[in-house]
Amino acid sequence: MSASLPHDFPNPTPPGAIEVKEYPEYRAVTYSHSGNVQQASQVAFNPLYRHISTNQIAMTTPVEVRYLDGLTPEVSTPQTAEVSFLYPNRDISPETLTDEVKVTDYPPMTVVSIGIQGAYSWANYEQHLQRLQGWLKEHSEYVISGPPRRLLYNSPMTPEAIKLSEVQIPIAGVTSD
Repeated sequence: MSASLPHDFPNPTPPGAIEVKEYPEYRAVTYSHSGNVQQASQVAFNPLYRHISTNQIAMTTPVEVRYLDGLTPEVSTPQTAEVSFLYPNRDISPETLTDEVKVTDYPPMTVVSIGIQGAYSWANYEQHLQRLQGWLKEHSEYVISGPPRRLLYNSPMTPEAIKLSEVQIPIAGVTSD
């Protein structure tokens, strides 16, 4: 990884491993994208980079991509995504904010995550999302609590064969009444 993780973030899930992880509250600058979500991270890069550069905020890893209308039987390919650069800690408040982006505080969350080494391709995302969905079918103690997301850990200049990423699904434990 070329940049540090946000404060108290867990390390990336090792490639091929599936694990349940806890994330703390965090702050991020977010760009919303409608249309071809396969292009979302490329379209969002410049507005997000301008924001952190203008406000002198350190770059962190990962870049987060949330697919807001994924995981429903009616939607085969999501049409809306949010791409975020995560702030190093929640205490940072930008001095300058444009209409292109918004600053959001995200609550703590539990996710099931699968680690990936390789290209940030859509096929790679879908393949690993299906593996997580299969894992969830075998672990009825969890229910899905939010849309899937990807965490992208490397710069665009990193060779595809060694890029690290994760696909995650937010989950909650099933409570018995």
